[in-house]
Amino acid sequence: MGKDHTSKIVGTVWGLLILNTLGSAGAKTIVPLPRSLIQMVTMGALVAAFTLALAVNLRLRIRASAFGFLLTLLLVPSVISSADLESGFGALFRCARLALFVGTLWLLSRWWDGGLTFVRHHIRMYFVVLASVAAGAVISPGAALPELYGGRLVGALWPLTPPQIGQYAAVIIGLSVLLVLGRRTDRASAAVVIVPALVLLALTHTRTATLGLLIGLALAIGSLVLTSAAARRFFAWAVLCGAVAAVGFGSALQAWFLRGQSQENFTSLTGRAKVWHALLAAPRTTSEYLFGAGLGDKSFGGLPIDNSWLAVYHEQGMTGVALVAAIIIVLGGVALLRPPSLSRACAIFLISYCAIASYTEAGLGDASPYLLHLAVAASLLAAPAGAAPLSTPEVPERSTPQRAVRSEVT
Repeated sequence: MGKDHTSKIVGTVWGLLILNTLGSAGAKTIVPLPRSLIQMVTMGALVAAFTLALAVNLRLRIRASAFGFLLTLLLVPSVISSADLESGFGALFRCARLALFVGTLWLLSRWWDGGLTFVRHHIRMYFVVLASVAAGAVISPGAALPELYGGRLVGALWPLTPPQIGQYAAVIIGLSVLLVLGRRTDRASAAVVIVPALVLLALTHTRTATLGLLIGLALAIGSLVLTSAAARRFFAWAVLCGAVAAVGFGSALQAWFLRGQSQENFTSLTGRAKVWHALLAAPRTTSEYLFGAGLGDKSFGGLPIDNSWLAVYHEQGMTGVALVAAIIIVLGGVALLRPPSLSRACAIFLISYCAIASYTEAGLGDASPYLLHLAVAASLLAAPAGAAPLSTPEVPERSTPQRAVRSEVT
């Protein structure tokens, strides 16, 4: 099988994983889509992704990965808590889905080499998703900007909520900006992605995605400032433009940020805090405290939890919280230890974005776009096959060459 053909199959697998994590609940679409049909499509995409990944990696060559190992361990509390069926048979179904999802990532880990391949797959696939959102807005502006969501942009062709659209837009904007700074793409190609995504992000009025984008980019570009003149120039212009915008458009930015909410509603994070307090106050057995109540729909008392840490605590217990925290800490620690590079900057952006979004969005404990973002970060932090340890000095030509040791810390 040729290298180009294999690359296309890997890209297809990544696209199918993204399709699987789009979800089945959201806004009303122009053409009503039964939830059962959407679930059939998303689950079929995951099965197809695993099958294709297995077909292209029949010898089961995988890279040892702390990220993959910790993600696999997360299956343990998920299965233990779901086995008693407290959350119904759906919990076991979600466990099977998570296992298939993690298995597919393991099969793809063979191609994790610190390069930008998966970054490009990520941008292309989410750009297609956003293109469908834009098409829905053009076809039916009323359905795409419904009063039910306060006039915020939703998916009119596929049921996507404003936070989902904002997340996808913010991620591909950040990655595209970094590719431009690293001279891995031209400005015209990047503008085709960045400009429409910025418009869609603005129409979603998604504060979490916006803050994640700004803070994530600041950290990522900051990691390049000492080694990249382009990063220094961009950082200086960004600070200048930000200051001008804050002074000239302060009231408009404040109105966009508040979304017409009252002070009480804003301080309670649109009602999220009430759900969080109720979840933490609920009595739990020792088993529920350690392993959770089983994988569910990330809700409590019929209301969305909208916090990754509390959702993991509720469904996978403190064991799950510890494992998810370990994933973030390990990836972040490895990123800090790497020398400055574009791959490292992209990884820092993705890790920091997920960490910021975890406060008001759920998903770090189950098959979700956030785990795909972190998987891309893990692929960026993997050392190329055959690369020597960074601390090893170069061997003089007259010396006997030594076999390089592959780093497997990611």
